[in-house]
Amino acid sequence: MNTPQAGIFALGTSSHAYLEFDILHPAQRREFVSTLSSVREPRTTTGGVNFVIGFRPELWREVAPEDAPADVEGFNRPIQGKDGFSMPATQHDALLWLSGSAYDVLFDMARSVIKDLASEASLGDETSSWPYRHDRDLTGFIDGSENPMLLDAPQVALFPEGVRGQGGSVLLLQKWSHKVAEWEALPVAEQERVMGRTKLDSVELENKPADSHVARTDQDELGKIFRRNMPYGTVSDHGTMFVGFSADQKRLSRMLESMAGLLNGTRDALTRFTQPVTGSYYFVPSVESLLRFR
Repeated sequence: MNTPQAGIFALGTSSHAYLEFDILHPAQRREFVSTLSSVREPRTTTGGVNFVIGFRPELWREVAPEDAPADVEGFNRPIQGKDGFSMPATQHDALLWLSGSAYDVLFDMARSVIKDLASEASLGDETSSWPYRHDRDLTGFIDGSENPMLLDAPQVALFPEGVRGQGGSVLLLQKWSHKVAEWEALPVAEQERVMGRTKLDSVELENKPADSHVARTDQDELGKIFRRNMPYGTVSDHGTMFVGFSADQKRLSRMLESMAGLLNGTRDALTRFTQPVTGSYYFVPSVESLLRFR
């Protein structure tokens, strides 16, 4: 089994930065992959840095066809859901997700990487994030209640031994902006019906509505994923960075279709209070695959 990138499972970090890049010259895609694959953590005693490197699936397939799952594709088309709801497609060529205990170290590393890539790629999007009240998102609810335990997460997130892409993972990255005024105007009991869980201790409601977020993203029905969501933004404009890993892209795409109301006509009630503003899929290769480009 190839070795997965350690940053996938590096829980407990307090600072995050997501850098998405677009290649300037398609003919130099192999050079770009080589430069990004050569990123190394900084030598510092003040706080380490974990990172995850991902590539647009079609790009990775072009440069490493022997190591690319055949049925994985980018977020190339928006998802048009019920009642005019849509999820935009903002696919970029690559992602570098940095995480660590101190943002100043991430900041310096991000600047260094952007500088190193300046002749090969432009920075398409940059977002920083941080934890909120230990394990809650900015709706006030605990996030990731259905996440697998860390010992079980590799079976959910990683392509198994013997298949193309072994040790790698499909990553879905979406930025969801919260409609703060509308959400906070709801009584807590109504917020709980939207979520399908209690707010204080995250207990699933016995008679949760069919359009609740828990019902529309039921992993027993849609398949297990490993989430690393984080809050992002400012006091006046904030939301959730959805970071989901899976060994099967269909689990992720079906979850989005279910939320949009495309599976059974029922749209996720939470989408009336949050709006996706970005959407990209990345293939996250194994360590051995990245080393071939160094």
